[in-house]
Amino acid sequence: MADVKTEFVEGFGGAKLAVHSLGDSGGRPLLLLHGLFSSAEVNWIKFGNARILADAGFEVFMPDLRAHGQSDGPHDPAAYPADVLVQDLQAVVTALSLRDYDLGGFSLGSRTAVRGVLAGLAPRKLVLGGMGLTGLSGWARRSAHFVDAIDRFGTIERGDKAFVAQAFMKTMKIDRVAARLLLGSVDDTSADAIRQVTMPTLCVCGAEDHDNGSAQELAAALPHGIYAETPGNHMSSVTFKDMGRAIAEFLG
Repeated sequence: MADVKTEFVEGFGGAKLAVHSLGDSGGRPLLLLHGLFSSAEVNWIKFGNARILADAGFEVFMPDLRAHGQSDGPHDPAAYPADVLVQDLQAVVTALSLRDYDLGGFSLGSRTAVRGVLAGLAPRKLVLGGMGLTGLSGWARRSAHFVDAIDRFGTIERGDKAFVAQAFMKTMKIDRVAARLLLGSVDDTSADAIRQVTMPTLCVCGAEDHDNGSAQELAAALPHGIYAETPGNHMSSVTFKDMGRAIAEFLG
């Protein structure tokens, strides 16, 4: 979109992070994080959901996570300490001078948003897209699936459970060295920790999306969780404008 603005801020270790924004500067700030192997463009901008939220009165900020999109993907293992995405998120919040804001994510972005709240961020409301309870508490198993796809990249045939991940990495031109390092920096989030997320939280998920467990169970586990169902599976749900409409209704 021609009206999407991009700026760069400094994340952990000096990594350059691209932050895309859409909407009037006087709008309510909304920070949205994309999923693994994706980008702000693919998850939020391309299919119109960011536009829906901007039209609803939000100034939408959408960083590319490190090792994704236009952000840096260093190959130094020291650039990927535990919860580095949370440290990047905190840096983005500080650089944008966000105080009274809302926070959301999709898949890996949802994990990062939850970990950010547990690390001290305090958005007014939280949106967790494409995420279920076991996707947070059982991340190690999910991560192993993607590490396997990276390690076998180029040899995975159709019908293999890792074929979709390989195809998406090809489409997105993922730096597999950086992505593999990043995967090792993300940890499980226990059910006890999840119960410490006390702000109103929307768990929005495609009807056919079971990749990260049950979003309904996640909503039930949160003190103030709400579940909303939209069309699609884990790959396609972001292509439906129902996602943006559900988020706008919840935040509004």
